Amino acid sequence: MDTQSGTPATRAVGLRALGAPAAVAAGAVVAAAVLHFRDPHQPGSYGFCPVYALTGWWCPACGGLRAVHDLTNLDLGAAVAGNVLIVPFIAVMIFAWIGWARHRWQGRRDRIFVVGPRVTVGVLILLAAFTVTRNTSWGSWLAPV
Repeated sequence: MDTQSGTPATRAVGLRALGAPAAVAAGAVVAAAVLHFRDPHQPGSYGFCPVYALTGWWCPACGGLRAVHDLTNLDLGAAVAGNVLIVPFIAVMIFAWIGWARHRWQGRRDRIFVVGPRVTVGVLILLAAFTVTRNTSWGSWLAPV
């Protein structure tokens, strides 16, 4: 053990270091397979959205399961119609996972990216604006299909 930094002197690299990224990838593949084979377009197939049930408003994630199902069927247009934010969110998560796996492969455990307060506030404002817009008559085209 390195006594100055309190970290192990030797770090796992290569395939041995990819346990956590591989587990996350496997979980994502299983979730996508479940969504592919059990169609969320069928009413009640995955229950209900508690935000919609309590308020009658579409939350920022409403339509997300249907969008992922449509992506597993390679139907980008239907995915965007289900929830326009899911497609870029999944793209960001894939790039983050690739960076994470690459860092682990190289034996590095530093953060891939750090989200500062400005980005956090910006994302929260985007989600709030998206929620309000998709629940108004002039933004009804953003409501889940």
